[in-house]
Amino acid sequence: MSGGGKLGQILLAAGKITEEQLTNALEKQEESGQRLGEALVEMECVTEQDITQVLGQQLGVPHVWLRKGLVDPKVVSLIPQEKAEVYHAVAMFKVRDTLTVAMSDPQSLFVIDQLGSLTGCKIQPVLCRAQDITAIIQEYYGKTVEVGEFLSSLDETDVELVADTQLASLSELEEMAEGSPIINLVNLVVLNGIHEGASDIHIEPDRKRMRVRYRVDGILREVMSNKMELHPAIISRVKVMANLDIGERRRPQEGRIRVVAEGREVDLRVSSLPTVIGEKIVMRILDQSRSIVPLEKLGLTARSAEEIMDMIAQPYGLVLVTGPTGSGKTTTLYSAINLISSMEKNIVTIEDPVEYQLDLINQVQVNERMELTFANVLRHVLRQDPDVVMVGEIRDRETAEIAIQAALTGHLVISTLHTNDSCGAVARLVDMGVEPYLLASALTGVVAQRLIRSICSDCSTTFIPPPELLRRVGWKDDKPLTMSLGTGCKTCFDSGYKGRLGIYEMLRVDTVMRNLILTNPTIDQLREEREKSALPSLKESGFELVRQGKTTIEEVMRAVFIEGESDIKPDGLMADVGKPAPQTSATGHTQPAADEPLQDSAEPVTLG
Repeated sequence: MSGGGKLGQILLAAGKITEEQLTNALEKQEESGQRLGEALVEMECVTEQDITQVLGQQLGVPHVWLRKGLVDPKVVSLIPQEKAEVYHAVAMFKVRDTLTVAMSDPQSLFVIDQLGSLTGCKIQPVLCRAQDITAIIQEYYGKTVEVGEFLSSLDETDVELVADTQLASLSELEEMAEGSPIINLVNLVVLNGIHEGASDIHIEPDRKRMRVRYRVDGILREVMSNKMELHPAIISRVKVMANLDIGERRRPQEGRIRVVAEGREVDLRVSSLPTVIGEKIVMRILDQSRSIVPLEKLGLTARSAEEIMDMIAQPYGLVLVTGPTGSGKTTTLYSAINLISSMEKNIVTIEDPVEYQLDLINQVQVNERMELTFANVLRHVLRQDPDVVMVGEIRDRETAEIAIQAALTGHLVISTLHTNDSCGAVARLVDMGVEPYLLASALTGVVAQRLIRSICSDCSTTFIPPPELLRRVGWKDDKPLTMSLGTGCKTCFDSGYKGRLGIYEMLRVDTVMRNLILTNPTIDQLREEREKSALPSLKESGFELVRQGKTTIEEVMRAVFIEGESDIKPDGLMADVGKPAPQTSATGHTQPAADEPLQDSAEPVTLG
């Protein structure tokens, strides 16, 4: 930063120094070899803050007084310590793909390019005093800084999340210093969960620590661990946001939070549960702006997609989608509804909750306290001249019987059930008390599905599976086979998986199947008849994705329960190829019907 004359003239024009002080400082600079700014500070003509502010104006970049509260401890490590010391640069925080970096020389294009290549981010430089950068490097690289310690060290004038991708002025940097640490932490947890595509956020107590876990791609993983002293304040903050009673800690509560994050509105369905250690909070993320996935892009084979389209093209009948919670049933339902939606059709949905808001669709929210149950709403919907009715879930005999009557009287009814496979849907409805002759007449078809994780493209590799592995899982193809797996990398959090795919099993009710249902068959008889259709089972659908190199055998075995093969443990399948077994947490958790109406926040909470 040569050009001391320019600095002196700017200070002079700003009224920071006089002509005499500038002349004396220039003389001292010539004698000592100091920089002009150093000479002026030593002469007590200006402060270091004055110099930094003027330099920022001279260079056309924001400037900041770097301190602990402005640096995200999880982001600092994006720049290795040796590079931080050489370049005299510290990563402050990251918003989407933009990394804000404090630098003593923010004009160095070489350093900015190097940091961009090193981190894979766009670099937003800000000017900072060299001694402040040195102090932060010593503080953050010298020891492990935990998020709990980081937040507890802040006071009421420290960090607030900023969602803008650019920081153009000092005032925007100073906006970070206006929030409470607990508010910042809750905002950080929610924003990161939305950004990482989590379906649920778990905030739970332990004996000595509290932890935060995200469910991403159906698997829970820990993302934060804090000291237990922060837990009550965090729970209270979430309850306040959800309009829950913060004084009630002995009973479960449910509510909703509407937040604006990353420029879009997102609903959080909040559930609190008292445990012996303390309250646990689970937030289900419902992104209203998320687009509907077209039916042809759900991962269906060509024949399976054709079968589903044929089912929903019928003018009447009952179409069921089955699978456990978190298996993508709602996505399939919405894709089907979106495909047949038109101005000529009256389509009504009954949901708990309404996860997507669609045009041309009349959507009704279940509210059991107001007697808006699935069965009651369905009765009223049938008086609304519907062409298509989507029932979020058939939970009891009453709803099942009304849905079947609607299907028999000229309506297309689409709904879900919780069963292991497609044939299990028939057995479940009969167990509920539905007469086989009514079910045989109304049922058009059943789609069973699961979501399985796909292999991370950034760390994918191939191997030749040992014959023992193929034999254990019942692989029927004897041809030479090369399989893929993910070795684990930064992108996939060392899991080897990134994203999810659907696997499907179809049951079409043709004349033969209809006659079989009339006899009240066992589930084994139904499965035997379904196999004659040559449509793939869930397992076979998963194995096809394995052949295509999109997933692994152990992921298929984790997601699909296969009767008679319960002794096969997914954890040990890949031991022969040296791949550590991934987490095998449950793929979802049920959302029981609420006894009380969910509380809505009056206004959306802007997180960034």
